[in-house]
Amino acid sequence: MIVKFERSTDIKYIGVNDYDIDLFESQYMLENGMAYNSYLILDKRVAICDGVDKIAVDRWLANLDEALEGRTPDYLIVHHLEPDHSFSIQAAADKYPDMKIILSAGAMRMLPQFCDVDPARTRSVTENDMLDLGYHKLTFMMAPMVHWPEVMVSYDSTDKVLFSADAFGKFGTIDADEGWSCEARRYYFNIVGKYGKQVQALLAKAGKLDIQTICPLHGPILTDTIPEVLRLYDTWSKYEPEDRGVFIAVASIHGNTKEAALKLEKILEQRCCPRVAFADLSRDDIAECVEDAFRHSVVVLMASSYDAGVFAPMADFLHHLESKSFQNRTVGLVENTSWAPSAIKTMRAELEQMQNIKILDKTVSIKTRVTDATVMELDALAEEIMKEF
Repeated sequence: MIVKFERSTDIKYIGVNDYDIDLFESQYMLENGMAYNSYLILDKRVAICDGVDKIAVDRWLANLDEALEGRTPDYLIVHHLEPDHSFSIQAAADKYPDMKIILSAGAMRMLPQFCDVDPARTRSVTENDMLDLGYHKLTFMMAPMVHWPEVMVSYDSTDKVLFSADAFGKFGTIDADEGWSCEARRYYFNIVGKYGKQVQALLAKAGKLDIQTICPLHGPILTDTIPEVLRLYDTWSKYEPEDRGVFIAVASIHGNTKEAALKLEKILEQRCCPRVAFADLSRDDIAECVEDAFRHSVVVLMASSYDAGVFAPMADFLHHLESKSFQNRTVGLVENTSWAPSAIKTMRAELEQMQNIKILDKTVSIKTRVTDATVMELDALAEEIMKEF
């Protein structure tokens, strides 16, 4: 798939869409495949910007050969070394023996882990170094921990293009018929989200540039939506809620806790809560649940007590939240117990390890089944939740 840029006559898209993959990084479910983006800059000197995953190498080399139109690349720029972008380095280096590899100092140290390339063929760059291709001039900016330590981005001052590595990417192929924000949000919080401080540092650098096009390593090339994309990344990386509303996450064994969760959802809707979302942690995509927790200002955790702790799907969910630096939220707690209540105590202990989590004073402890008394307790919890708006 070779695509010419609308806003550049010299840059071509040579990436590969994988329509068959259903699980990214062996953990994130995909409905619309995945794009491994790569770009070619044809100038006095020719530069490839990043490679692709192992499943796409042959197709990528074919795209590259067609786009080169008989020319030979002078440089391969490696913005990010993760295997889904670096597996093709060896193949390209072998095919074009005079090609130099441009990468950060951190990536240069890590390169032998990924391929066997003569160090004499590599060149490391640091902050604000420039690569002059003739008409196009690329300035490099380091972006460590967005989301690996060796990451850098580059800015083409001629066509106002930011080659952004994994930043601003999303799940799905480049031609997926869907909006950007939903799958970009799930991608961000599950892959990049732990590193909000580092994303803020990158946004500060990007804010000084006139960016007309963003070329990420996954998802579509961004143009007209750039202001909204930058706004959302700013919100997400500050760990601020995107929406005023409630996310109810339930881990139910026999269905009683889920019944209570559905009743709470209905009560909140009747009280005109700005937004209510619901997830069954035993059945729904955990990555989407993480996304929804970060999206909303209030989260209600509802789970069964289990083995003197909390039911495993909730324990797993809390682990995911903690590992992604969940913070700055209000949380309500509901447990279900038949004889030894332990879920609220366990969930509270986990939440207290996170930053700036306000746990509502009102909690609800269900005794096995949902009764009229349970509904009254849930109504009281809903009343306290509504005070947050």
